[in-house]
Amino acid sequence: MKLDTDSMSLFERRLTLWVALCIAAGIALGKVAPGLTGALDEMSIIVNGAPVVSLPIAVCLFFMMYPIMVKIDFGNAVRARGNLKPVLLTLVVNWAIKPFTMFGIAVLFLGILFKDFLPGTEIVKDGTEVQLYRSYISGAILLGIAPCTAMVLVWGFLAKGNQGLTLILVAVNSLLMLALYGALGGWLLGVNQMPVPWEALLLSVSIYVALPLVAGYLSRKWILKTKGQSWFDEKFLHYLTPVSITALLATLVLLFSFKGETILQNPLTILWIAIPLALQTVLIFALTYLAAKALGFRYEDAAPSAMIGASNHFEVAIATAVMLFGLGSGAALATVVGVLIEVPLMLMLVGYCRKTSHWFPVSGNQTGGTK
Repeated sequence: MKLDTDSMSLFERRLTLWVALCIAAGIALGKVAPGLTGALDEMSIIVNGAPVVSLPIAVCLFFMMYPIMVKIDFGNAVRARGNLKPVLLTLVVNWAIKPFTMFGIAVLFLGILFKDFLPGTEIVKDGTEVQLYRSYISGAILLGIAPCTAMVLVWGFLAKGNQGLTLILVAVNSLLMLALYGALGGWLLGVNQMPVPWEALLLSVSIYVALPLVAGYLSRKWILKTKGQSWFDEKFLHYLTPVSITALLATLVLLFSFKGETILQNPLTILWIAIPLALQTVLIFALTYLAAKALGFRYEDAAPSAMIGASNHFEVAIATAVMLFGLGSGAALATVVGVLIEVPLMLMLVGYCRKTSHWFPVSGNQTGGTK
């Protein structure tokens, strides 16, 4: 089935291409200006005597998150009471299943099967020396505990799902991230025998979730009151989107400028990391989609329920990896590989949803794909 991508921006349609170009640009930057990112990292917030947040990177990452948060009408969360089953299903999958399947799959592949292909150690931000495979597992963990609250709106639209439900799922999961992301992340990183600077972890949640969440909510409320919905949709969001794109691309270039030598010396590293991440995506999608069918969901509710768990909130994962372990860490590289594989995988799953929409009960409001 040919997907309707006309409504997506050029960036969204070609995200994999832009990420690939960022890899090349980052590697080139690391060669021609090796001191640039080091200089940026010196402009840092200090926690317990150690620099944990590069201020220029923090600014870029804030503008990655803010446009996502400002689009969300969090008042929709109140209306979730009328459609609790899809919300409860995604909460169980996203917070009681997905973090642990990601941990298990990452350990199996990166810590056992591919361990010999990922040799060496690195020095993470707090000065601790760790084995590289553990750093890659940590990046996978940070992806696995971050359900998508951004591109899932695109996936739900392309799958012809219930966009009202998608907004509710985004709102509820965004709020839960404030409480659960730091707790789950700290625990699983500790199990992985990685250093867990709790102050930095809580600071990352505050900066990259709470701050844009509050800023998005307050500014949205003020703009709608003073300018109206039409101006907000047609003017404000139109001009804001390129800012988010620029911030994301700039951050990715910096990430790969630090990992250029690793990639050049062992290009298969990207493949070894991508395999468990891809398997996790398909597994979580299958579990949620089949559970939705067993529970009797309509198609338009089943599709977004499966999409939000299968895709990852890579902005928060990248930001947290950078804050905890540094721009040049294996954990940061693993989160960026998550960006690289997500778009083609999710587009494949969108097509699968639309082709199987006839599995689900048909209602008067059915908006699924053709049979």
